[in-house]
Amino acid sequence: MATIVTLGAILFIVVNLIYFFKDKHFKYSYFSTALFLKLFFVLLSIMIAFAVLYYALSFDNPMLRISSPSGKPVEHTFLNYLYYSGVTILSVGYGDYIPTGHLRFFALLEAAIGLLLPTAYFMKVLDSKSNKGNE
Repeated sequence: MATIVTLGAILFIVVNLIYFFKDKHFKYSYFSTALFLKLFFVLLSIMIAFAVLYYALSFDNPMLRISSPSGKPVEHTFLNYLYYSGVTILSVGYGDYIPTGHLRFFALLEAAIGLLLPTAYFMKVLDSKSNKGNE
């Protein structure tokens, strides 16, 4: 039963994504695959670069702690820092890991980039559409 529900949910998500990207209901709507892929790979690259930065900063002393009363340091593995970087750039911030030291500043910077970069891409698309409409 769980498998059927899982497959149904995945199918529902895929159908809605296809509908969203293919829908031409609005007069000036369009989807730029090139711009979408550019944004995806730029965000992915920034996420990996911040993970490397976090990993490197944490060699001397732990910079990520588990959000619990014990506050134990997070195990020093690249995958833990990649996970933290991913939830930070996507502005999800589950709260399971808490940055300490210099990592707090870099986490704020990464979160700002994760919020502002897609907005800048969206504004670029709107601007390019309005420039085409004025010609």
